[in-house]
Amino acid sequence: MSVYFISDPHIGHENMSLKRGFKTVKEHDQFIFDCWNKTIAKRDKVFILGDLTMEKNDYSWLDNLDGTKEIILGNHDLTKHTKHIIECKTVTKVGACVKYKGMMLTHIPIHTCEIDRFTVNIHGHVHENTLDDKRYINVSCEAVDYTPVSYDEILTEIYLRDEC
Repeated sequence: MSVYFISDPHIGHENMSLKRGFKTVKEHDQFIFDCWNKTIAKRDKVFILGDLTMEKNDYSWLDNLDGTKEIILGNHDLTKHTKHIIECKTVTKVGACVKYKGMMLTHIPIHTCEIDRFTVNIHGHVHENTLDDKRYINVSCEAVDYTPVSYDEILTEIYLRDEC
């Protein structure tokens, strides 16, 4: 089993699909699904760090993606939809933030006064606008080529940043 991270898929969001350069929302969503299933195995775990959709309540697509999922809610994930998310067979948890191996997993980057308690903050929300601070790792779809990033890749990135 491997662990992966991704944020901001915005499945079913037409304006985001067009902004990202796709012709249709269907093409956008299928591209993300294909990237996911080429990378993730059945026993892998994926942390999705928010903005699964754009305030919609259809999350059945989660069960068509390989692996189990732990969801961190984003600003476009309505708390009233939590029951729909947790009903998916492959979703194990839904929450607001998670501490994982000394790292803080959130949707929105945590404030700089909070980050000193953690190695790094793995986050989304900022899309392609990655923060210029080695303590923050952006896993928004645009920043990771729409493909979940492995824990090992994150460790490599942290190691390389520390050498600079």
